Amino acid sequence: MTAPAARTQAETETLLEVNNIEVIYNHVILVLKGVSLSVPRGGIVALLGGNGAGKTTTLKAISNLLKSERGEVTKGQILYRGERVQGLDPSDLVRRGVIQVMEGRHCFEHLTIEENLLTGAYTRRDREIAQDLEKVYSYFPRLKERRRSQAGYTSGGEQQMCAIGRALMSRPETILLDEPSMGLAPQLVEEIFGIVSDLNEKEGVTFLLAEQNTSVALRHAHHGYILETGRVVMEGPAAELRENPDVKEFYLGISEKGRKSFREVRSYRRRKRWLA
Repeated sequence: MTAPAARTQAETETLLEVNNIEVIYNHVILVLKGVSLSVPRGGIVALLGGNGAGKTTTLKAISNLLKSERGEVTKGQILYRGERVQGLDPSDLVRRGVIQVMEGRHCFEHLTIEENLLTGAYTRRDREIAQDLEKVYSYFPRLKERRRSQAGYTSGGEQQMCAIGRALMSRPETILLDEPSMGLAPQLVEEIFGIVSDLNEKEGVTFLLAEQNTSVALRHAHHGYILETGRVVMEGPAAELRENPDVKEFYLGISEKGRKSFREVRSYRRRKRWLA
């Protein structure tokens, strides 16, 4: 598969902008320490890093889902189409075209696949829901085969497809996709990311995805940000990050002497991104 061409800020309008945000949980625990990023319209941006780096917290800060976990944005701002959106009710953000697909899928287990998909259109009042349902089935033919099956009795891959399809039913402009590869076999991971690329190219859906699988994410993304302990330590076009020696060594397990395990990694030259 040919890697997507990198897109620069100058070439594409910025749709989502996160400016130097800090997030605190329980009024005590500082999780994000000045994170900044931008997502261009029609782009795929990858947010990379290990467990605890702050990827999921960044997505929840954008989608305004921190409050349920006693978290809050205490500094900085989040702009969507140039308008400040932090503090909005999550449903208002969905109406503006931003929706999050949560880590772990979170399908309604007792509902059928089709019923799950239709819940994604809950905020809509138009007459094109049936048409969009068929479009979702065209991207996920397996869901059409299982449409009458209870979601709780389907595979992890089918539930991930259902979660993305449910998000598409809201007619989103931007999807925040959290750990889409988690718990899936490599073949299914490639299938899911292939569909993400198709949705981006054919439907114009913008994606900000948080992912630990650096290799597959950088093959499908246009741009990437690497987080460590709540800070952005590196960013750049996906093609450049794939060739960066530090990324190769620490995240892909490849050194100048060839592939090696993470346990053999002795050092990592972190490049700090200083924020104003």
